Amino acid sequence: MSTTTNKDLTARVADSLRGNARWRWWEIVLFVAMIASWWAPDQHVALLNQIAITALFAISLDLILGYAGIASLGHAAFFGVGAYAAAIFAVNVMPDPLVGMGLAIMLSAVLGFACSFLILRGSDLTRLMVTIGVCSVLYELANKFSGLTGGADGLQVGLMGPLLGTFEFDFIGRVGYAYTLAVLIVVLLVMRRLVKSDYGVSLQALRDNKLRASSIGLSVNSRIVVIYTIAAGIAGAAGALQAQTTAFASLDVLAFHTSADLMLMVVIGGAGYLYGGIFGAIAFKVLHHLFSTWTPQYWTFWLGLFLVVLVLIGRDRLVRPWTWFKGGRA
Repeated sequence: MSTTTNKDLTARVADSLRGNARWRWWEIVLFVAMIASWWAPDQHVALLNQIAITALFAISLDLILGYAGIASLGHAAFFGVGAYAAAIFAVNVMPDPLVGMGLAIMLSAVLGFACSFLILRGSDLTRLMVTIGVCSVLYELANKFSGLTGGADGLQVGLMGPLLGTFEFDFIGRVGYAYTLAVLIVVLLVMRRLVKSDYGVSLQALRDNKLRASSIGLSVNSRIVVIYTIAAGIAGAAGALQAQTTAFASLDVLAFHTSADLMLMVVIGGAGYLYGGIFGAIAFKVLHHLFSTWTPQYWTFWLGLFLVVLVLIGRDRLVRPWTWFKGGRA
């Protein structure tokens, strides 16, 4: 009887995982829209490229915050390492974008692996302080070694080599945007597979209750190390794209406001939701662009007001205003 019950339970869990991993129609629409955005008018290509890079960066934070429950206000450390690694490599070694991308991912992942052992210690507040500290140290190092990084003036990369040896980076940035889109789509597909698997479910169990996850035999520490390393590598890829498509790397990639803005994007889009980073990046960047165009000096006021409204009303009700006057029922 017990064996039959266990088999039934295993079958139900397997069915639940398969159902969770099934593609939804709106996911297909989203991927098609991302590809179709490459044909956007020339004046919007630069903004779309920034949105795509930021979305990739936000996905990396959501992996550790939304799925593993690890808060971080220093995630820009990995973004900055990726940006400077790609920029310095292009200036001093070779301008091939794919090789530079590979180096940036590797160095950021190594840094993430090293930092993950610090993350294992202490409470959430301690982790926040550790992540801020690591990012601050890297910021000062980048500022100190100005002969290599350009310091406060930034590092001008110059002309990148052709993508795949064939496609030259153009002034408008359309090739660069295609490059960014390709990386974003590949990462999304791989991460979707990851978070929809039993490993992704175990991460959510770890997020909800580490003690209970440990008591049922899950290796909590190893999962934190692995997901933190993966997230760092993805953030490094976003940093490399930032440096390669703009041909410039500055101290801003390691600044505290970069991590803080990223946290806001994840909050706007929804933590623990794979596509939340994309929607949060779109909302944040579009609002930033619009508000700074309307009121260049006070755009932060309007963005702050939007965040307050988002918290008070709720994300679901904000996008469905017809529910506001129905007693809070959807």
